[in-house]
Amino acid sequence: MSDRVGLIERFYKDVMESGNLALIDELALDGYVDHEEALPGQPSGKEGVRYFVNAMRTAFPDIRVKEMEPKVLADNMEACHVVLAGTHQGDMAGIAATGKSVEFGCTDIIRVEDGKVAEHWGTTDNLTLMQQIGAVPR
Repeated sequence: MSDRVGLIERFYKDVMESGNLALIDELALDGYVDHEEALPGQPSGKEGVRYFVNAMRTAFPDIRVKEMEPKVLADNMEACHVVLAGTHQGDMAGIAATGKSVEFGCTDIIRVEDGKVAEHWGTTDNLTLMQQIGAVPR
């Protein structure tokens, strides 16, 4: 097995949960391309990853991985479905803190080059998230 197995898990555990933004440079290539704009106004590249993590950790400072199912698809690919949970304690896309507990899924596919993430495709279940904080009716 190659040393890159677990890059997605490292991102969620060490960056998203722990807030170690410096690790983004270790995990992703300088030319990293993200094919998902998970949040409105999210910039491209590694700055976009920082933007996403900061926004999520501001809104949900106790964000944590509830479930994770990583799978390696090919020599240079990794995929994962993760369920995140947390408490809405800060602004989320213009919605003030509600104190509500949330649980929502994300699916990620990455292409790995030289042991780092080169490209990312993903989906974040923003509809479920926004319904749980009362921004969108159920």
